[in-house]
Amino acid sequence: MSNTWNPSDSCLASFYAQHSTSLRGALRHALVTRALLEHLAGGPLRILDIGGGTGVQAITLAGHGHHVTVLDPDQTMLARARAAWEQRITSRGSIDFLHGPGEQARDLAGGGWDAVLCHGVLMYLDDPQPVLRQIAQCVRPSGVVSILAKNAESMAMRPALERRWAEAREALASSEETGRLGVTSRGVRRDAVEDALAACGVTATAWYGVRIFTDHLKDTPVGEDFPEILQTEWQAGCLSPYRDIARLFHLISRRAPDEHTQRLLFKAVTP
Repeated sequence: MSNTWNPSDSCLASFYAQHSTSLRGALRHALVTRALLEHLAGGPLRILDIGGGTGVQAITLAGHGHHVTVLDPDQTMLARARAAWEQRITSRGSIDFLHGPGEQARDLAGGGWDAVLCHGVLMYLDDPQPVLRQIAQCVRPSGVVSILAKNAESMAMRPALERRWAEAREALASSEETGRLGVTSRGVRRDAVEDALAACGVTATAWYGVRIFTDHLKDTPVGEDFPEILQTEWQAGCLSPYRDIARLFHLISRRAPDEHTQRLLFKAVTP
């Protein structure tokens, strides 16, 4: 992937590991898992996690009996994921690890996956299109595609709620921002992702907002009220206009059956 950080630098891996234990990180993973389990019917399923990072999502899904392969270009991330997985005493599922970029996912991981995940990746790419095309090629007909991305339409919410007014005004005109690690990331428009996937025969079926009321709480630790916060965020994340201003959007799509995909591709190349 065309990353905006240095893959050999362990700072980002350390940040994500720490972030997962905060309220914001825990909410992200809990909300995404809840949505995934509603759409990943049956099992065990073969799941490809593109940009799976430190393996939090993969380990959770393996705990539900699925067989997950994590593909990531960052060796430090993969090492952390392996270490976390090895600490698990028992699991009904399994995890494999692949090193490489998402733009080569089809060659590295093959096709026919029951589900393909791409969470927190598009925001670091100059052009998401190549990865989205790879996702469509990896997932089997009628399989599930899960995209989690930074919401370009809510970039001003966090700085405004933190009373960083000048940054909030800048965010109203730009989808790019620089985080605490000095890494540039950008918001993505959900409709643009839907259109790109649709062109490859993958159709959006549902979407959710992730972190609406809590995104400005920085590194607040998880407290006893976490279940109540989670339920409130979940209900709001299913409804507009609340989900429209969430920090992240979680898009669930499905690849069309083979015949429909072939017709779509034929129309695309026929004058």
